[in-house]
Amino acid sequence: MQSAADFIADTYELGTGPWTMTPVTRGALGQIWKLSGNGTSWAVKELLFGCDERQVHRESALRNATEKLGISAPRLIPNRNDGYVSQLTPALGGSFVKLYDWVDGTEADASDPGILSWCGRTLAILHRAGEGASETPAPWYEQCHQEADWAELHKEVRRVAMPWSDALGRFIATSAVELAHYVTPSAPGDVVTSHLDMQPQNVLVGPTGPVLLDWDNAGSISAERELARVVYVWAGGNNFHADSARRLVRAYLGAGGGAVIKNLESFSMLFATALNYVYVQAECAVDPNVTAEQRAFASNQVVTSLQNFPDLTAVSRLTEALEAEW
Repeated sequence: MQSAADFIADTYELGTGPWTMTPVTRGALGQIWKLSGNGTSWAVKELLFGCDERQVHRESALRNATEKLGISAPRLIPNRNDGYVSQLTPALGGSFVKLYDWVDGTEADASDPGILSWCGRTLAILHRAGEGASETPAPWYEQCHQEADWAELHKEVRRVAMPWSDALGRFIATSAVELAHYVTPSAPGDVVTSHLDMQPQNVLVGPTGPVLLDWDNAGSISAERELARVVYVWAGGNNFHADSARRLVRAYLGAGGGAVIKNLESFSMLFATALNYVYVQAECAVDPNVTAEQRAFASNQVVTSLQNFPDLTAVSRLTEALEAEW
């Protein structure tokens, strides 16, 4: 029987094998595989929860447009039918897959001053290239679940006796309520088309410099809110380094970035995505319709997320540390 590796190689006209696929890393939405053969390597992203082809086209359009502006990113390879997404046969599992250039490198070091400056410049380039976006940002970035939704989810989590049930309950009663207050729709004039998931694990540093990966979420967003989230993540989260935050912001402004972090409302995207991530992972962890592996992954994500959730006091201090930059 044809293997998934051979099917993908044939679909993308990569040549005769033998071809092998080895697992590399698992993310929230997909599994990354290394496809090797004929002295070449490719990155295969297996989409574990279906595929939105319109989103794939947004990804490819933004990635291709910003390449001309100097942002290095793996190519999204078209298949024999010029499509950017393919589906494995039912016998091979039926998953949707995308094919990219394989990139050798190490994960970006967020404490490296050069990397922080690169991050700020790159975000500014993205925002300048994406000005004038007309689409409303997706609800994931501007809305969060209500208290009744959390209560119903927590009821199911308790019913199946998840070990983190009590921790989730405490979170729902405190952080989920506090941070939801700052999750609001953004102003239309601030919306740009951008990457939306710029974090150290999505940057590999190779022989020619940093390469930005994982453009799957590309779309419309408030420039101010994406900048705030990027600064929080790259400066160290709750235990942020003020000098790192300032270096990134100065590079952003120096490269023509126009967003300004004003107050806690600037972090609406950070709060919305963090809240929504905990919710969907907790939901997946108790979903009998997904695989045991997917439930286990989701359960681990809940535990990790609750331990590293944005703290309102820390975010307030970060905002104050940046006041002199604007």
